[in-house]
Amino acid sequence: MEPRGIPLRAQLTHLGLSTGQTVLVHSSLRSVGWIPGGAAALRDLLLDILDPADGTLVVPTQTGSTSVTSSGFAAATAGRSEAEYRAYLDRLPGFDADHSPSEEMGALAEAVRTHPDAWRSPHPITSFAAVGRLAAELMSAHPLHSLLGKESPLGRLYECDALVLLIGVGYDKCTAFHLGENPEIAPERDYRCKIGDSWRRFRAPAHRDEEFAELGTMFESSRPHRVREAQVGAARCRLFPLTEAVDYAAVTLPYLRFAR
Repeated sequence: MEPRGIPLRAQLTHLGLSTGQTVLVHSSLRSVGWIPGGAAALRDLLLDILDPADGTLVVPTQTGSTSVTSSGFAAATAGRSEAEYRAYLDRLPGFDADHSPSEEMGALAEAVRTHPDAWRSPHPITSFAAVGRLAAELMSAHPLHSLLGKESPLGRLYECDALVLLIGVGYDKCTAFHLGENPEIAPERDYRCKIGDSWRRFRAPAHRDEEFAELGTMFESSRPHRVREAQVGAARCRLFPLTEAVDYAAVTLPYLRFAR
């Protein structure tokens, strides 16, 4: 149901959302402003517009704290003695796809993850969650070595011509750009993470995002008619094809990362 007194439905449909679409959403609920019912109300409104029988709502539900090779883990354990470090490792919850909350992905992502019909991909660091017609198919596999690659849900979103919706956040949050990182600009590195009670080691690309804000500005300038913008609540929002964003990133990221 649409929150009373806030024409969010009209704003979202004016932006270009409609029944049957598959949409990857990055959002800041705070940027939208107060909504009766909060994140769950916005989630339900998005699902009502897309229609779960025909469309699919997707969000990132990442959990970096499960990885001892993450910057978050390094910050959390900085300055600890050897005994304190070992104790921290022992207490660290392992990733559980059914129960581990997402970290720093926003309230809407958590509202989607906890929806009774949600499916979540099994990656302990870079999982996604989805509700709708393609949810099970999109979330069915997510191998350790493909954090944000072609074998991840991002790859399947590319194949099904999904859209990206940014609600109150910038291109620096556009996870889809990672799919454009080739091995030359994202070489593999070692990862170690906790899944349940077990520790796993694997190699996967070293993804980076420091160029994404500039990349997004360039992407938007290069195809202004393909990026739709509108105000949703108090938030500036953008809607654009995921495939075009990824293809542009694949061509442009090497220049931004190395050629200057």
